[in-house]
Amino acid sequence: MTHLDRTRTAYDTVAADYARLLEGLLEQTPEDRAMLGLFADYVRRDGGQVADIGCGTGRVTTYLDSLGLPVFGIDLSPGMVAEARRRYPHLRFEVGAMADLALADGSLGGILAFYSIIHTPPELLPEVFAEFARVLVPGGHLMLAFQVGDERRSFEQAYGHAVSYDAYRLPPDRITELLAGAGFSVSARLVRQPAFEHEGTPQAYLLAHRAR
Repeated sequence: MTHLDRTRTAYDTVAADYARLLEGLLEQTPEDRAMLGLFADYVRRDGGQVADIGCGTGRVTTYLDSLGLPVFGIDLSPGMVAEARRRYPHLRFEVGAMADLALADGSLGGILAFYSIIHTPPELLPEVFAEFARVLVPGGHLMLAFQVGDERRSFEQAYGHAVSYDAYRLPPDRITELLAGAGFSVSARLVRQPAFEHEGTPQAYLLAHRAR
């Protein structure tokens, strides 16, 4: 079973409880809202549609919508997409994989990948970032969030369910280098300390722009 299969199965399993347990989390993390607001300011200035890639149950997609962005969500898990559609029927959600997006070249003004690159083995991230660059317009904006570190963590329990998937903690300097290799320049970076017991490690946010 590939990492995509394991991740898809895990999130299909936990979708309803994931949505319930993470509800309201943005209200408790001002750093999240600040960086999402900065991302939204850039995209509103330059225009274009936004894809929330790895959108899960749509909690951040709907927040971007509340900031006035024309946004839709993409997620690997049909279960998560179904939950997102149920909760936010006014928004568009699709099933898809971040390394093989069913989107035209240069069709987006912005991409959000909010804790969604963490399930991709690091050696495959250049492929993901190249795909992000393909679908963004020149000058388009990308925001990433991820846990800081340099290790793989394997999970057999999550959100009250038996699962089997991996998540990767990532070093911000290395991610910045990989983004540069795909034609992105990082313009803003924030690392905050863990705000909740379950986090256990600092959290990183990178705002980058595709070369014009």
